[in-house]
Amino acid sequence: MEKAFGKRSWSILILFGLIGQIAWAVENMYFNVFLRGEVGATLDDVSLMVQLSGITATVITLLAGTLSDKVGNRRAFLAWGYVIWGITVALFGFLSPQYVGAIFGLPTEQAVALAVVLVIVADCIMTAFGSTANDAAFNAWVTDNTETDYRGKVEGILSILPLVAMLIVAGGFGILKDLLGGYQNLFLVLGVVISLCGVAGVFLVKDSPRLEKSGEFKDLFYGFKPSVVKEHKPLYITLLIVGVFGIACQIFMPYLIIYMEEYLGFTVIEYSVVFASAILLGAALNVYLTRLSDKVDKTKMLYIAAGIFVAGLIGMYFAKDLGHVMDMVMLGVFGFVMITGNILVSALSNSVVRDHTPEGSVGKLQGVRMVFSVLLPMVFGPMIGNAVNTARNLGAASENAELTTKIIPAPEIFLAAAGFALLMFIVIPLLQKAVKKEKKNAPENEV
Repeated sequence: MEKAFGKRSWSILILFGLIGQIAWAVENMYFNVFLRGEVGATLDDVSLMVQLSGITATVITLLAGTLSDKVGNRRAFLAWGYVIWGITVALFGFLSPQYVGAIFGLPTEQAVALAVVLVIVADCIMTAFGSTANDAAFNAWVTDNTETDYRGKVEGILSILPLVAMLIVAGGFGILKDLLGGYQNLFLVLGVVISLCGVAGVFLVKDSPRLEKSGEFKDLFYGFKPSVVKEHKPLYITLLIVGVFGIACQIFMPYLIIYMEEYLGFTVIEYSVVFASAILLGAALNVYLTRLSDKVDKTKMLYIAAGIFVAGLIGMYFAKDLGHVMDMVMLGVFGFVMITGNILVSALSNSVVRDHTPEGSVGKLQGVRMVFSVLLPMVFGPMIGNAVNTARNLGAASENAELTTKIIPAPEIFLAAAGFALLMFIVIPLLQKAVKKEKKNAPENEV
């Protein structure tokens, strides 16, 4: 095991981390926009797709993580998983109502209905391969190849990558879509890039020397055993924090671009500027903050991180109805605050999760991690967000200025997210108590 994260490891981490996060960002943002705008789906359909994707990701990660432990190999799952992941993304753009109607000879209304179903199914298939490659294999590989002494720094970069990916996707993919002539070519190009990354992984990625074959398929439920939970309390309490944080994010995140377009009236260029300024400043600040986390108590820093995140969300609610330019400025300012807290909460909690993940069980515990980081957030987050949007019942105006039944996202989703995120302040003290108790009992366990 390296005493420091080497250049080769950094290259693998950044390449697969960034490309993977770009793929997830496209799914979380542009697949939603594609389903909503190009296919003609409702917000209910968008919420359903997010929820089913979360369920798929969790189940597949549980299976793939356990299998990678059993065969003692992360490399094959990672590299070939990316290759197939890219192929599924490339095919996504062919599921528009126009193509579906032409292939099956259906009238417009039936073509739209079938296209909605096919897009949701295709998203689950894509998620299955993405979760195998990224959530199961890549995340287990990172845990295998890092040490507690520098995990904060490594996790800091990993936590910044989703926002860098969001910046690239939100800032550039709308423009790129127009340049390439639509979603079909956009998804095709992205799919090729993801697959090429997988091919590179065949030659670049090496498994940790200490990775050995371990476990059986009966270990699928290893991480859910009460005895395991009791033995590793700091791990599971941290995962609870991850779950609360994730649900708060998913209350507003699936609707963020739609909100900026349809409620605030931002153009692609305008919301790209807002994203760019907020993410770049937030990422830059967190380079320092996450390095600091290796030198201080991470559980104490979680209070600060959670407070910043909540403050940013509350500010984003008030960044409206101030005039178009001021809406952009204030959303950028409070977006920066929210993103700073977002990265820091993610980096700190994920670092603590890795610190308390027992060796020999890394793969089989990835599915448990997914329950809290993906399944619960993606099932309950959009459900809460959509309930808020439905309750506000804001309608979009059609070209003839008559209100339609089309519901658009409401600013109250940020308040709902902030309120849910406050639950972290209840769980963090439990984590501190569990960590303190574990340290106290450590010498007795070693004897």
